[in-house]
Amino acid sequence: MKCISVYTDNFEMFSDIFDAVVESKLSENEEKEVEGITVSHSGDVPEHYLDRMSVKPEVVVMKDKSRGLTILQHGKVFEILIPELESASI
Repeated sequence: MKCISVYTDNFEMFSDIFDAVVESKLSENEEKEVEGITVSHSGDVPEHYLDRMSVKPEVVVMKDKSRGLTILQHGKVFEILIPELESASI
């Protein structure tokens, strides 16, 4: 799964830029700013990463079912997990 990290703890700001972040074409390890918030392509994460993170009490797990995305929020970062099939078209 492709992982895009969004460095903010403000859900409203994250929500405002979510579509732009998902639609952006970042290269692996590329970092950029979207409306003043740092966003980076954190590479690929293994399938068990989601399982391991979702059991931690400090991690919030959200789903965008229409796009098949999973969003993890912990600390001051949101991580958007994009399945491999989708990452080819994003």
